[in-house]
Amino acid sequence: MSELNKEMLDLVWGRPSGEGVSASIFRRWTQGFVFSEYEHTALEQFEGGPCAVIAPVQAFLLKNILFNRETSHWRQMEEEEQKTALCSTLSEILESACASPSTGFCLVTWAKGKCPHSSKLAKTQPQPQTQDMPEPESSRPPQDQQPTALTTEDLGFERFHSVLHKRTVLSVSDLREEVLSHYHSWRGCCGVLLFLYSVILTKGIENIRNEIQDPTEPLIDPVHGHGSQSLVNLLVTGHAVSNVWDGDRECSGMKLHGIHKQASVGFLTLMESLRYCKVGTFLKSPKFPIWILGSETHLSVFFTKEMLLVGPESPSEQARRVFQSFDPEDNGFIPESLLEDVMKALDLVSEPEYVNLVKSKLDPESLGIILLGPFLLEFFPDQDSGIPDSFPVYHYNGLKQSNHKERVEYVEGTAVVLGFEDPMVRTDDTPVKRCLQTKWPYIELLWTTNRSPSLN
Repeated sequence: MSELNKEMLDLVWGRPSGEGVSASIFRRWTQGFVFSEYEHTALEQFEGGPCAVIAPVQAFLLKNILFNRETSHWRQMEEEEQKTALCSTLSEILESACASPSTGFCLVTWAKGKCPHSSKLAKTQPQPQTQDMPEPESSRPPQDQQPTALTTEDLGFERFHSVLHKRTVLSVSDLREEVLSHYHSWRGCCGVLLFLYSVILTKGIENIRNEIQDPTEPLIDPVHGHGSQSLVNLLVTGHAVSNVWDGDRECSGMKLHGIHKQASVGFLTLMESLRYCKVGTFLKSPKFPIWILGSETHLSVFFTKEMLLVGPESPSEQARRVFQSFDPEDNGFIPESLLEDVMKALDLVSEPEYVNLVKSKLDPESLGIILLGPFLLEFFPDQDSGIPDSFPVYHYNGLKQSNHKERVEYVEGTAVVLGFEDPMVRTDDTPVKRCLQTKWPYIELLWTTNRSPSLN
C-alpha cells in the first residue's frame, strides 16, 4: 500500500498488535447507507460501531429533508428522492470538512473493475491503490442487485484497501455531481467506509492529526469498534477536535481544542448527566433543532420541527454561557476576583466601584464566590426563553435490535418544558430523558409507544 494509505489506516484504525485489525470489527463497518423499508427517511445500522458515521449523516439528512424540502410528507420518499437527499447530505459534510477549497475534494471509490458486485473481485490478484486515474468505472450494481448490508467473506481488510481509487475534484459543483454519480457505491458494500475515507482525505490527514488531542488515538477503537468523539466532531463541525466544550482551554500549559462556532446540528451526551464532561453552547444550541444523542456505546438522533428551540441566543443565555466559560469545572460559581472579567465580557458596566457594589450584593456573606443563579437574576431578571410549552418530538435509533419488532422507525412523542417551580407530575426517569435534561433541566417526555426509545 502507498505511504498515504498507511498513514490513513494508522489514523483510522491505529496500529493494532498481533494480526492487525480484527476481522469482526472490520466486518461491522462494511455496510453501506441503506434506508429502512419501514421508515423511508431513516438509515439502518446493522451492527454496533458505524453509528459514529451513520448518526451524523442521519442528522444532516433530517435537516435537509425537514427544512429544505417543500412538502409536509417528510417521512415519505421515493428512491430517486432518497438518492438526491443522501448525496446532497454527503456533499454537504464533505464541503464542511474541506480545509482549503483550493486543494479540492477527495472521493474514495472502488478502483476500475473492483466493485464487490463484480465477479472480477474474487478472481483477480489485489492491485496497489492508484490515485488520480482518468475515470473510475461506474459503481452501479445490476438492476436486480440490492445493496448488500455486509461484504462477501473474501473481501477482508487487506483486500478492501488494495482495490480503492482516489479521485480529486476541484469545484463544489463537480463534487456534487461526482457524489451523485457514485450513489450506488455509498449505499452498497462498504459505502460507510468509502465516505469516511473521502472525508478524511478531503480534510487532510495532517490537519486531522493537528486537531486531535492525542494523535495516537485512532478514529475507530481497534478493540470495540466504536468511533471516537473526534470522528463525530469531524463529521458534525468539520473539525476533528476531541472535546465538546466551547473554544480552547489551557490545562497544565497545554492547549485543549474545543468547538469554535455554532454547529448546524447539535450533540448531547448521557456522559454529561454523569458529570464526565460538559457540552458547550455551540453544540448544545445548534442552528437546527436536531441533536445527536450519545450514550456510553451508541449514537441516536432526537429532533423536532420546532425552530423556536434554536432561536437566536437570548441575553440571559449568552450571560450563562460566558459565566460558565469562567467556570470550567461547572461548579455553578466563580471566584469573586473574576466577576469584573465576566461583566466586561458581557459589555456590562465594569467600573471598579460598581463591580465592588455588585460583589457586596451577590456575596453578602463575603465567601469570595459569585453564584450563577443570583448573577443572572441581578442582570437578566424575568427573561422569557421563548420556548413553547409543548412540541412534537421524534427519536431515531438506527439499530434494528433497538427498535420495536426490529423495525427501524421514528418514535414519536411530545416534549413539555416546565419551569423549575412547576409542581406538575414528573414522568419516568430514562436515559433519553437524562440526556435531554443536560439542555432542558425540566423537560418531560410523553411517548406514543408503551416504552421509551432506547439510547443504545
